[in-house]
Amino acid sequence: MTSLHTRPLTRPTASAHEHAWLVESRHPSSDGIVLYVRCDECDARRVDVQTHPHVPPAALSRETN
Repeated sequence: MTSLHTRPLTRPTASAHEHAWLVESRHPSSDGIVLYVRCDECDARRVDVQTHPHVPPAALSRETN
């Protein structure tokens, strides 16, 4: 029996993959270095920011195709 407050499990599609982000360009800003990245496999794009050289970049935007 299914509860009214649960959602069915969804499984990733066969095309889902771990993105391999490549930096296309980088620019300094007041928040840190802004990185424009692209997935090497599916060409998805995203904008990241790196606030400190010893901290990994964090996504500022969602992935777009």
